[in-house]
Amino acid sequence: MGRGMRAGKKPSVGGGGNMQKQLQQMQAMQRKMEQMQAEIEEKEVTTTAGGGAVTVTVNGKKEVVKLEIKPEVVDPDDVEMLQDLVIVAVNEGLRQIDEISNAEMGKITGGLGIPGLGL
Repeated sequence: MGRGMRAGKKPSVGGGGNMQKQLQQMQAMQRKMEQMQAEIEEKEVTTTAGGGAVTVTVNGKKEVVKLEIKPEVVDPDDVEMLQDLVIVAVNEGLRQIDEISNAEMGKITGGLGIPGLGL
């Protein structure tokens, strides 16, 4: 048995009101997180690769919503370079959206590191 505990004596537990208060706080946090997620989904980031040869816009839902490729970068003899530029621009856009999401959600959770939030 732990210190200060006697056989047959149950540890004292805080009043039921405290549990109710915590539940209300968690529900309020959940509502804020849902609202914040909706706001994040509306955001867009634009990234480039190859000195602006490829430009990609990604939204908060992690969808590519715009892709621009400058004609001068299209070389039928070097398709791999174009593919690489597109991949770099898309991955950077996704990274930036993750960064925004983590920062915004961290404001609500206070950096609690709640599983499933990517924090």
